[in-house]
Amino acid sequence: MHPLDHPIWHSLAHGWSALAQGDDLARRIDPLHGPFGAAADDSDASRRALAALVPPDDELWLLGPDAIVAPPGLTVARTATLAQMVAPTIIPAKAAPPAWTVLGEADAAEMLELALLTKPGPFRSHTHRLGRFIGMRVEGRLIAMAGERMRMPGFTEVSGVCTHPEWRGRGLAGALMRGVMQAMLDRGETPFLHAYAAHDKTISLYRTLGFEVRAELPMMVVTEQADGSQGAAA
Repeated sequence: MHPLDHPIWHSLAHGWSALAQGDDLARRIDPLHGPFGAAADDSDASRRALAALVPPDDELWLLGPDAIVAPPGLTVARTATLAQMVAPTIIPAKAAPPAWTVLGEADAAEMLELALLTKPGPFRSHTHRLGRFIGMRVEGRLIAMAGERMRMPGFTEVSGVCTHPEWRGRGLAGALMRGVMQAMLDRGETPFLHAYAAHDKTISLYRTLGFEVRAELPMMVVTEQADGSQGAAA
């Protein structure tokens, strides 16, 4: 299996290993950093171990082979099909990119606020620590950002891409994504990302940056059962 066919598991085993919770059967990332989890394989033991990693009053996001059938004893909150796209090279922009800056701890509160407003995907209080983020400011206000999330040997995910509604339609997201992608390529890594497969407009935009669809992967969000029970107790 190609590592990108099971990207959460390979991220937890490599780039996210210091943040991983669980064992060799199933792992999840620390909940402050994100809601992602994965099983080592499709055995009953691994699926039960994955079910046990759902925190109370929280959810777990699964991708690829883990998202075909819900782990035992869990409730499926929602499902989708994601287009996984990779970019071995960057298609240059037609105009000079606007100025951006590297974001850090001092920007964390604004980054979370912008993410919660625009909903680019799961973004929690420590998500900004998963990789390098860059952003644009106008009169001191953070209006757009993009960064890194899943990491494994040879591949890093472009994520957290968002623009304040008042500043959309100006090419800011594409400019920031090119900046993030270039840093990955300079490190010898291939950028990849995930988009909802049904969002043709978004996928077309990403193609203008150099991304092409590699595969379509199932995505599933699961929670505990309403009575609070989990698969490991079944």
